[in-house]
Amino acid sequence: MIMRKNIDVDESIIKKIKLISAYENKSVKAILEEAVTQYVRTKELERFEQLTEEEKEDLGLLLLMQQNDHDDEVSEEEIFKLLDE
Repeated sequence: MIMRKNIDVDESIIKKIKLISAYENKSVKAILEEAVTQYVRTKELERFEQLTEEEKEDLGLLLLMQQNDHDDEVSEEEIFKLLDE
């Protein structure tokens, strides 16, 4: 999903972005998108590094559960059979 958001940027920053844009032969929009993406990645990594081992395990389980096939069904009998092993 793409969301549009207006961001107020200082005029001196705009000039620097335009200069970078010219040097890298990219649009100002592309430069800003890269900057925001990099910032978000950095913050996610910082937050992840602050998690406890238990929270990291919980996050891993959540990610695995999200990869699950929601159409795949298992009977109650199969679950209890696996739990008894």
